[in-house]
Amino acid sequence: MIILGLADIHGDIKQLEKMKDELEAADILLLVGDITNFGHSLETEAVTTFLRSCNDCILAVSGNCDYHEVDDYIDKEGINLHASSRMIDGIGFIGLGGSLITPFNTPNEFTEQDISKYLNKAVSTLPKGTPMVLVSHQPPLDTAGDLISSGDHVGSASVRKFIEDHEPLICFTGHIHEASSIDNIGNTPVINPGAVFQGKYAFADISSQINSLEIKNI
Repeated sequence: MIILGLADIHGDIKQLEKMKDELEAADILLLVGDITNFGHSLETEAVTTFLRSCNDCILAVSGNCDYHEVDDYIDKEGINLHASSRMIDGIGFIGLGGSLITPFNTPNEFTEQDISKYLNKAVSTLPKGTPMVLVSHQPPLDTAGDLISSGDHVGSASVRKFIEDHEPLICFTGHIHEASSIDNIGNTPVINPGAVFQGKYAFADISSQINSLEIKNI
């Protein structure tokens, strides 16, 4: 199963157009939050319409820079993974949109308690023992993927604990543009590819295990 993780698109369809062949060849496209740049339904429709012209298998979570109409739109399209799950070829995909509360008062922010509640709700919809992939705009705490330029870690303790407890096959994340990296929590790789609008995305080839995982340039 070939998965592309598209984090922090921020409405930049021109970058997506450059990777049309890769989008068409993938089995699943994961939109890992910040689909728009403080956008609403129209901006979301523009991004998803282009992606659907390349590939029908899309799952998405919103990001902190997406207004709530983004969630409404991806709900309507049947691709919203936030606080829920989907089974594809024996693998469960679970999602977390938004981010922790930031200093910037962005539209889609949650507390640690909210995040824990949403993740527990999502995993409760999967049969026990199901191999899973976590799609979380908010990175987990104390990894290379949550490190900001000041040297501080700004990830979520709740996301980290969830990974420690449930050991997903992979965690796809984003949010922190400068923290492009692959790290590990236990046996779980955590990949923050950096932002699509800055020319980066995640590539994974998985079955019941990870065959390949890398950050690629558009």
